[in-house]
Amino acid sequence: MPARIRRLTLNNFRNYHAASLQTEADTIVLVGPNGAGKTNLIEAISFLTPGRGLRRATLDEVAFAEGDGSWAVAAEIEGALGLATLGTGMPRPAEEGMPTTRQCRIDREPVASAAAFTDHLRVIWLVPAMDSLFSGATSERRRFLDRLVLAIDAEHMHRVNALERSLRSRNRLLEEARPDPHWLDAVEHETAELAVAVAGQRVEMVRRLDLVLSSRKHSAFPAAEIALDGWMEKLIPEHPAVDIEERYRVVLRDNRARDAAAGRTLDGPHLSDLKVVYAPKAVAAADASTGEQKALLIGLVLAHARMIADATSFAPVLLLDEVLAHLDPARRAALHGELAELGAQVWMTGADPALFAEVDSKAAVFEISSGAVKPHERRTGAAA
Repeated sequence: MPARIRRLTLNNFRNYHAASLQTEADTIVLVGPNGAGKTNLIEAISFLTPGRGLRRATLDEVAFAEGDGSWAVAAEIEGALGLATLGTGMPRPAEEGMPTTRQCRIDREPVASAAAFTDHLRVIWLVPAMDSLFSGATSERRRFLDRLVLAIDAEHMHRVNALERSLRSRNRLLEEARPDPHWLDAVEHETAELAVAVAGQRVEMVRRLDLVLSSRKHSAFPAAEIALDGWMEKLIPEHPAVDIEERYRVVLRDNRARDAAAGRTLDGPHLSDLKVVYAPKAVAAADASTGEQKALLIGLVLAHARMIADATSFAPVLLLDEVLAHLDPARRAALHGELAELGAQVWMTGADPALFAEVDSKAAVFEISSGAVKPHERRTGAAA
């Protein structure tokens, strides 16, 4: 079963003062010139998940420039628990000096965080900023992997953030001339528990995703081989977590002087890398051509969507930003075919309406212009 967004409403979000669209379609196409707000609209949908959305924006960055700092996104959905209304945003400006906190509601009732949304809806995306994933920094690949995990485990990012805080606490202690060894022991105890928990979730995601990828050998989007590069990740499948935690505590204790000199912790899953191999040529993804990397990334996202559908019995909502513009006609057709087979609701953006000719008759097409949304008027019959 696919999860579907039936109605989307934006208020004071990015360049949208007020906008709304309603659809029953499985494919929603947003067309319009660059800068009109196509990506802003699907970014609004990405805020219906835990985290900071597809641009990793801060809460004040997404507020309407001419507004008072408040913003809201609401969606009427048909999801895993039936019909529901999800809403999130900043309903009032934060007072000066006060922390900014995003508010979330389900059927107009407050919930603790956007993690509660995942009981109803899973959302995944592919955006142009991800094109440098394979050749970019290792931190980007870890963040990509953590986003894959988050679509299954809504609490994963809390553990990732807690690990980062724990590591910062250890680094601050090591800056002292004579750090208290008892405090260091306590912080390193917590760090080890969090590190193994985070690494364990990443290992499980790679294992499950690899199973799906292995079944995609005949896809137009090439198969990938993925693995985590890190000693802890290699031990997790065959050793108890408590044993790995103790081993990491020893590593942290033995390397205090080295880490103090470096000003950071030099060992742990916060430095591990996601290794991706372009299977048809058996080369690292970073060494593949630009077109091959794009096809590989699409294949990873499709495999992840399939994995979510198999795990939850509900296909996620897919947000595909400017994806078709980089594909030749054969791969565009192949992508439409795989999306139809997946059965997910798909939101696609593009500047050229001709790119969507193959799905135009079945899709709901909306024209985006300077923060305004209106249904696309299809022309019928021959021109006079």
